Amino acid sequence: MSGRARLTLGAYAATLMAAGALLPLVKPATWIFTAAVLLAVQSGVGALTRRVPLARPLTIAAQAVVTLLALTLVFAGGHALLGFLPGPAAFAHFTTLFEAGAADIGRYAIPAPDTEGIRLMVVGGVLLVGLLVDTLAVTFRSAAPAGLPLLALYSVAAGLSDGGASWLWFLLAAGGYLLLLLGEGRDRLSQWGRVFGGAPRAGGRGPAGGDGGQVLAPVRTGRRIGVVAMGIALAVPAVLPALNGGFLGGPGEGSGTGGQGGTISAVNPLVSLQDNLRQPEDREVLRYRTNALDTSGMYLRLVALDQFDGTSWKSSVRPIEDVPERLPKPDGLGDGVRSTEITGNFVASPSYEQKWLPMPYPAAKVEIDGRWRYEPAGRMLVGDGKQTTRGARYTVTSLDVRPTPGQLAAAPAAPAGLRSEYTRVPASLPADVKATALAVTRGARNDYERAVKLQDWFARDGGFRYDVEVESGTGAQAISHFLKQKEGFCVHFSFSMAAMARSLGIPARVAVGFMPGTPRADGSVSVGIRDAHAWPELYFEGAGWIRFEPTPSRGSTPDYTRAQTPSDTPSGSAQPETSASALPSEVPSTEDSCPPQMRRQGECGPDAAAGADASDGGGPNPLMVLLVCLGVAIAVLLPLSPLLWRTRVRAGRLGSPGRTAEDAAARTLAVWREVVDTAWDHGVVPDESLTPRRTAARIVRLGSLEGEAANAVHRVARAVEEVLYAPAPHPAAGLPEELALIRTGFHTAASRRTRLRALLAPRSAVRVLWTASSRWSAVTTRWSAHRHALTARATTTLRKAARQRG
Repeated sequence: MSGRARLTLGAYAATLMAAGALLPLVKPATWIFTAAVLLAVQSGVGALTRRVPLARPLTIAAQAVVTLLALTLVFAGGHALLGFLPGPAAFAHFTTLFEAGAADIGRYAIPAPDTEGIRLMVVGGVLLVGLLVDTLAVTFRSAAPAGLPLLALYSVAAGLSDGGASWLWFLLAAGGYLLLLLGEGRDRLSQWGRVFGGAPRAGGRGPAGGDGGQVLAPVRTGRRIGVVAMGIALAVPAVLPALNGGFLGGPGEGSGTGGQGGTISAVNPLVSLQDNLRQPEDREVLRYRTNALDTSGMYLRLVALDQFDGTSWKSSVRPIEDVPERLPKPDGLGDGVRSTEITGNFVASPSYEQKWLPMPYPAAKVEIDGRWRYEPAGRMLVGDGKQTTRGARYTVTSLDVRPTPGQLAAAPAAPAGLRSEYTRVPASLPADVKATALAVTRGARNDYERAVKLQDWFARDGGFRYDVEVESGTGAQAISHFLKQKEGFCVHFSFSMAAMARSLGIPARVAVGFMPGTPRADGSVSVGIRDAHAWPELYFEGAGWIRFEPTPSRGSTPDYTRAQTPSDTPSGSAQPETSASALPSEVPSTEDSCPPQMRRQGECGPDAAAGADASDGGGPNPLMVLLVCLGVAIAVLLPLSPLLWRTRVRAGRLGSPGRTAEDAAARTLAVWREVVDTAWDHGVVPDESLTPRRTAARIVRLGSLEGEAANAVHRVARAVEEVLYAPAPHPAAGLPEELALIRTGFHTAASRRTRLRALLAPRSAVRVLWTASSRWSAVTTRWSAHRHALTARATTTLRKAARQRG
């Protein structure tokens, strides 16, 4: 098989292997077969046109034309001439499919259905990447830059999956790129002819290339380099701290690992609510039984968002600890407020994976197996490591807190620390937000009445309309816009009421979770994906954090906010109910699959915490800032390292001429090496078998040098010959000037592309690898000799000892 044929197959395989990262994005993944066939046609056309041979632009054009014809045949055959020739109708159909595909991508979550529009976009994208890879790696015989489109393909897949792309797809894509590089290396190596492997080792096999012989040393070295590079690519991200989630590790996991202390950065699952609420079919995610007489207020809470920075609501970074036998008493809950202890037994669907445990608030005791941690401030349980709710069975004892309107109206001021933290609003909050809050609550005598007026204004009196099609927004301007447009869904209502409450000095936060669900005939309660919800929680001393419901037509209005005659007489604490509850008789069916929207946004997978916004409120972490700066410096300097190395080497070769004849001779040879490397950087590959004079003639001829530049090359060559062959060589003068003339000549004769390549990616930089390989070989040789000497010495010692004992 020829070298180009191997490269063609390598480019084809690398593209398909990188496209594997797209497989989890669309179900069913039958599009990959269409892409494989069309990509094979595209690669075959490229191989045939290169065999003719055609000029490179014509080869690329032929591949592009055939790719268009193939796409027309598959996706627009009914609108094309003869079924495959694209005309205006075919292009109009393509436009329609692309628009439909873009709409489907916005409408569906991962994995999206395999609609015609999405299929066209995915297959077309793979073919475009395949054309770029084939062009770079095969047509232009430069496999290294072909990694950029492959990286783009993988990055798109990883980005669409919110950073949750499996490491397996990375290995597959990296393996394809490595195969491509190895194919190019083998092709280049074959052009050198047979490599002399030296005399066979005693008792060993023949030189490389012989029957049954060992692998050629350059090939073996190339494989080692590839394996080491891939190992570094996998190991470095695993050990460095990640920003908003790691590459190989699942995003959103706590930093604590079993045992003591640690912190968590809470997930912000509000971004998934809109997709969940748009689902055409409700899917069960949870089922439970409870001894509560009324489940209308039994909201299942996942997480609390307590920071509003003007851009989004998010959770603070909080310390976590082991789950205690019984959870501490809720903050702010006094003995005078009636609270009933209720018990619920929960079973999560096998398809529901979430890092946060859905529980009624406030939970008093949780019985669950697995690795779970407790966050005291929000009274939440979060899975440690890979622990999720998938198929979890657990029991929660919680408090049904029922304050009276009179108790809330007479509630004293919240503690200063809590009030300061939970009434903080950004300076960017539009003035009309607080002005509207003041207008709505005009006439209210206390914080309780203000909170009820806000809730009723949103839910009933303000003319708001519930609409899940409205685009969600979380920033301060989004709240102002929502107050004017008066349409949105629970995200808008909860965010806005919490922000307005804070502007009035009422401690507030946003809770995310599920509404109570739907009772079933068997006595259990089923919670579906469309029960996902967000609501504000406001703090009142004596009652603690209590729920409000500003979203119209969703959930239930708490009893303590309904119109009734306030009573200032506190009721006694009720004793917890003790009626038994059994596990649900019907476990959620395994046929229920995790809905795409929840999986996409992290509601049901170990990557649920992807995209979490974390802030500890204390400024940036200095270590993190240092690591980020170091990463940026590496990202900037790494591509420039060949340029920097060549600059440093050139400066060293043109350094001080020295005082002795030996120094002058060494400098002459160094300048000659710089002339050879400069020619190499501009495409003139060095030939070490030629004399300096013939090398100079070859450089002048292949480098198209003329005039003074050509004469300068010959003058340096004569100086080198004098150093090498003259009994008493005279020091050459003006070598730096000669080199400057030669570099100017190459710059004038070369094309812009060649000049840029010589500057940014000089070919002579490969000497770094050669030097490193040589030094490594020397080290291994010395170590081998040292090891053999030690072994021989130890053996001799043991033999002497054995003889003495004998």
